[in-house]
Amino acid sequence: MKDKKITIAIDGHSSCGKSTMAKDLARRLGYVYVDTGAMYRAVTLYALRHQLFEADGAIRTEELQRAMEDIHITFRFNAETGRPDTYLNGEQVEDEIRTLEVSNHVSPIATLPFVREAMVAQQRAMGQEGGIVMDGRDIGTVVFPNAELKIFVTASAEVRAQRRYKELQEKGMPADYDDILRNVQERDFIDSHREVSPLRQADDALLLDNSNLTIAEQNEWLLQQVERVTR
Repeated sequence: MKDKKITIAIDGHSSCGKSTMAKDLARRLGYVYVDTGAMYRAVTLYALRHQLFEADGAIRTEELQRAMEDIHITFRFNAETGRPDTYLNGEQVEDEIRTLEVSNHVSPIATLPFVREAMVAQQRAMGQEGGIVMDGRDIGTVVFPNAELKIFVTASAEVRAQRRYKELQEKGMPADYDDILRNVQERDFIDSHREVSPLRQADDALLLDNSNLTIAEQNEWLLQQVERVTR
């Protein structure tokens, strides 16, 4: 497995554990991990901080477009957690980008063509050398259509809402299950119906429904797929 470094694209619905799965896989393989969802969340956080949302939720797109060249997103390995943290213009924002406020605003930001263009350019630059695990909504279809291994992850909306609810509770953050379920369902609709890079399973992607899988079972399945491809 060490001799051939490949590109692994993991796509799927929100809150189905893609990021955790991709981070764990990258760590086990000694690969670089890139959380593209965190990148869109960081842009959303920037927009919220700079009052680029109107009271009705509409985005001040012209102002955001002008600001894009000042939005730089990087990842740095956190030795304490064993995982990378997200940095927005040099500031660690890992917890801030996971709040429900950011979750409620990220889908419309992610549908903007100029935002996706900027993020895809940054993502491709990160993955030029192979040996990378990247997760998001359009990695196997748009960012790395030639990735050697593509996985599409899904789970029921109820299971995903319960996971997000538990995650927020464990962090001591306010959480309401019904609000989270509504957010998950809304994001599914927006992600699947947007004009630019809608969420869909690539023709050559393997489907993984992890509704009833333990993390250990899921990780074992993933390693088997990597071994199959790298051999």
